[in-house]
Amino acid sequence: MSDPATGSGAATEHPFASFGLPGRPGTDGFWAAARAAGGPVSVRSDGGWVTLFLRRGSPARVDFESWSEPVPLRRWGDSDCWYAEVPMPARLRVTYRFVTDDGADADALNPVGAGGNRSIATTPDTPAQPHWPAVGPDDVLPLPDTRVRWAGRRLGGRRTVRVHPAGGGGPLVLLLDGDDWLYLHPAATAFDAAVASGALPPVTLVFLPTRDREAEFGCRPELWEAVRDELLPLVADTGVVADPDRLVVVGQSLGGLSAMYAALEFPELVSRVACQSGSFWWTPGAAALADPLAGPVGGALAARLREGPDLSGLRVAFDVGEHETRMLPHCELTEALTERAGATVSVSRSPSGHDRAGWRHALLRDVARVLGQGLSSDSRRRPRARPAASGG
Repeated sequence: MSDPATGSGAATEHPFASFGLPGRPGTDGFWAAARAAGGPVSVRSDGGWVTLFLRRGSPARVDFESWSEPVPLRRWGDSDCWYAEVPMPARLRVTYRFVTDDGADADALNPVGAGGNRSIATTPDTPAQPHWPAVGPDDVLPLPDTRVRWAGRRLGGRRTVRVHPAGGGGPLVLLLDGDDWLYLHPAATAFDAAVASGALPPVTLVFLPTRDREAEFGCRPELWEAVRDELLPLVADTGVVADPDRLVVVGQSLGGLSAMYAALEFPELVSRVACQSGSFWWTPGAAALADPLAGPVGGALAARLREGPDLSGLRVAFDVGEHETRMLPHCELTEALTERAGATVSVSRSPSGHDRAGWRHALLRDVARVLGQGLSSDSRRRPRARPAASGG
């Protein structure tokens, strides 16, 4: 792309033409074309993509969710057009926002958002996420009608837990970090659509909010004692159809670690786990280190799995972003050790980094798998680490 301060001729008149945006930047026609494009536009480059991000009116930087360092926008001449051309790999779905001196905003040109100040960009070769509706930054997500006021004795404090019977209700699906799946990503709507299509059996969703992720999702028993002894009886009292004998725990990052910990230490409670990008690097105190992922491969959970627990009653579906290169060794070892312990294991890789937008398809698909519906289908398996070759 030519420099607007020195370029001339057709390149200056149509600097964004290679992205399919005709017209002079800053004109009404240009912005109309940008709006019609529906957000960032990508063109092929060196086996991947170059993606154009546009913002009208003020300087900012593009801030990505756990994928890239922020990228500053440049101004085109003296127009109100600010832009960045960002190289991206093949197959990437990523959450981003525009950060200014005054705060952070969603992309006004992108109809696909995640909450009020985040948007989602997707390279053209990234598979679609069936059942998830496009939600703009100004949309208000519907909340489940049933709610439980939980004054937890073991965990302390009061929480509002939402309960939603998708398709009339069935096996309990406990969503850790539940507020993210209520207010940023419309999980209840997506589960309803998946059940209606036949991709999922009817389930009862329980959205568990979190107060202190590090404290609650570390490998400690208090959360799961509270779920067993306090929360599940409250859910049963709502009258919503729910089958606690087939409890599925869904967790991401530290939540995925906690879900697997529960399957190991509370097997009578948790027999099915859908885990995305589990923080299997975790050991006590690791989160406070300058490089938490540099410790023993597989962390505390791998050490526990090497003790030889019997996981023959466990079904677990693992997923991790294919761009999470430093997470992969920790996840691969945990996957291998879990299978060696007798669990029924499914493994897949999502086209994302460490990003909730990338976990959405795995969430639906893997709940279906651990409930016995399509357990082995649509799995992109990777070579697993050899347990004997791991560190720690």
